[in-house]
Amino acid sequence: MALGLASRVFGDRLPAFAAAHLGDALWAAMIYFGCRCLFLPRGARFAAGLSLLLSFGIEASQLYRSPWIDALRATTPGALVLGHGFLWIDLARYAAGIAAAYGLDPWRLCR
Repeated sequence: MALGLASRVFGDRLPAFAAAHLGDALWAAMIYFGCRCLFLPRGARFAAGLSLLLSFGIEASQLYRSPWIDALRATTPGALVLGHGFLWIDLARYAAGIAAAYGLDPWRLCR
């Protein structure tokens, strides 16, 4: 979580490609590891699938506009969880972050 936030705060100090893509990929990796911890017995593939479903679902929810959810998105926690506007490229960023987390998953690697 700290790395993802740092990539936003210090994005001007990162290479342009990293600044543009790293935050979303790290956010998705965080979702993967959260799902992995919650559902450890279910396996890494389950966590990856659930993470993709959650990440893509949250991104798709950004297409929905209503005063109540826009007010929630205007808060810092709401913006961090729900985002602001739908971007197709975010789906690729999420998939890359989840794939990287899956590849680095210590529970999967230790088996």
